[in-house]
Amino acid sequence: MDASLALPLLVGLVVIALFFDFLNGLHDAANSIATIVSTRVLRPQYAVAWAAFFNFIAFLFFGLHVAETLGTGIIDPAIVSPQVIFAALMGAIIWNIITWIFGIPSSSSHALVGGLVGAGLAKVGFSSIVWNGLLKTVGAIFVSPAIGFLLALVLVLAVSWLFVRQTPFAVDRTFRVMQFVSASLYSLGHGGNDAQKTMGIIAVLLFSQGYLGPTFYVPFWVVISCQSAMALGTLFGGWRIVHTMGSKITRLNPMQGFCAETGGALTLFGATWLGIPVSTTHTITGAIVGVGAARRVSAVRWGLAGNIVIAWIVTMPAAAAISAAFYGLVSLLQ
Repeated sequence: MDASLALPLLVGLVVIALFFDFLNGLHDAANSIATIVSTRVLRPQYAVAWAAFFNFIAFLFFGLHVAETLGTGIIDPAIVSPQVIFAALMGAIIWNIITWIFGIPSSSSHALVGGLVGAGLAKVGFSSIVWNGLLKTVGAIFVSPAIGFLLALVLVLAVSWLFVRQTPFAVDRTFRVMQFVSASLYSLGHGGNDAQKTMGIIAVLLFSQGYLGPTFYVPFWVVISCQSAMALGTLFGGWRIVHTMGSKITRLNPMQGFCAETGGALTLFGATWLGIPVSTTHTITGAIVGVGAARRVSAVRWGLAGNIVIAWIVTMPAAAAISAAFYGLVSLLQ
């Protein structure tokens, strides 16, 4: 590669990565605010501002383990090139746009992982994959919503028992306040886990081009840039997906919204500390289904929930296919 072209190309790829991060915030804003909007505790415009703030400050509370997993634990850093990163990002971005248009709450995280895998396979085949990291991420597709479901279910039962002597009006008033806390926690978890994925992509790109020296790490400017892009995306909101997540799966009251957000937040905190790139979409969906099932099984629209699960399963291979196609196209144009 001509050295004079290296830096402009690198800057362009970083901008594309930050655009993906912006779309991630736009696409996944529903995860942070769907419950607090659907319970009418906050108006949508205030809810997105609330979520964006806690998305941004998440780096103050978590390490960068997820960024390290995305940067070095999905595909071999040795095969990373600008073409690989470009193809991976395009696969994730296009899949995100498709699902956003149709209001499907798919996972931006797994779209990005699928994009990396597709580009790696297109370049060198199966030897590009770091199987330990990939299998851990794939396993989280099933584990994170299950944990969110169970935690939310237990929280609903515990809270119902603790407030059994309270009037419905008193319970509603209490949890309208408590939802500010639970929404903040969930937004912290969302910002802590999701923004780190783009940090890992940018950092491994810089590392592959020799800008980080012999040791992989995430520069602070990358951290701030990614948190800012995600917060800005959240400010724009994803109203189609908010409607699906907040009211179509099951109807929520403030107590149930609190339990769903808290169960989801606890799941995200654990995954982020362990360095597992989980889907915030999967997690909150599992939690919302959990609080609906605690009320009664028929309270959950299982058909819609099933369609969402299908979207989860399709996301990785779809993004991988788009990414592989882009890598092939870029290779032909060289």
